[in-house]
Amino acid sequence: MSRRVALFLLAFGVWSWIIWITFVKNLWASDNSWAPDGSATAFFVVHLVLAIVSFVLGTIIGVLGWRGLRAGRKV
Repeated sequence: MSRRVALFLLAFGVWSWIIWITFVKNLWASDNSWAPDGSATAFFVVHLVLAIVSFVLGTIIGVLGWRGLRAGRKV
């Protein structure tokens, strides 16, 4: 993997975390997320699952980029 690709993957992983943390904060504060009785709505559950999957994928992509950078330094 080239250094450029590794940096891109690492940047994507960091960017993903920044974006999805903001999304989850906004989701939590949204009136659409909570029913009048205080329980979570389907809107909240679906979007929380989407955010969790994105956190996992962003982490995996970032780790691949980090490993690519580290491997490039050993050469």
